Amino acid sequence: MSQSLTKTDRTTISRHAERGSYDRKAAWSIIDEALVAHVGLDTGKGVMVIPMTYARIGDEIVLHGAAASRWLSSFGDGRDISVCITLLDGLVLARSAFSHSMNYRSVVAFGRARLVTDPAEKQAAFRALLEHLLPGRWDDCRQPDAKEIAATTVIKLPLDEASVKVRSGPPKDAAKDMDLDYWAGVIPMALVAGEPVADAANRPGLPVPAYAMNYLRGA
Repeated sequence: MSQSLTKTDRTTISRHAERGSYDRKAAWSIIDEALVAHVGLDTGKGVMVIPMTYARIGDEIVLHGAAASRWLSSFGDGRDISVCITLLDGLVLARSAFSHSMNYRSVVAFGRARLVTDPAEKQAAFRALLEHLLPGRWDDCRQPDAKEIAATTVIKLPLDEASVKVRSGPPKDAAKDMDLDYWAGVIPMALVAGEPVADAANRPGLPVPAYAMNYLRGA
């Protein structure tokens, strides 16, 4: 497998090309840390974009939804989609309004997604989806039965035609603004988990699992 993603007209970064990369492992690290993907699909009546949970299995992105979903039911022969995944790392405050920005890491991928029909492959996808959200949970809950597997549509997108874009560091003010007396800098942003709240229907005395108590995304 090539360490580089495939660069095409769709993935070529023209605006701030210095922030772009086609490194496959860099894309994997962003995908593995983030939680929500925005999936785009041309319905023939316009482009629809839906936020979805996802997971990565090897070099594929796994997505799922209810079998009753009209747009997911249309993947019998495969369909072209786009997937955008973003991590927000900071708000960048510059001396001028024009130069404000954000620090972020993002992946945009394109390709033909295929429908997963094999029950064992779907079960593996369910495991990956849950473990991506909460590592350790799969073995600590009831797993999907045949009826639940049948009621869920799973699709996979090859992670090949894609690009990575990252902005980091301080503001980049124009030289004419550097002597202005306005505070400039970065407000770091991160996903922070709160203290777990137990379901009132839990049996008394059930301990909070360590993976829930110590939940953390990223490094």
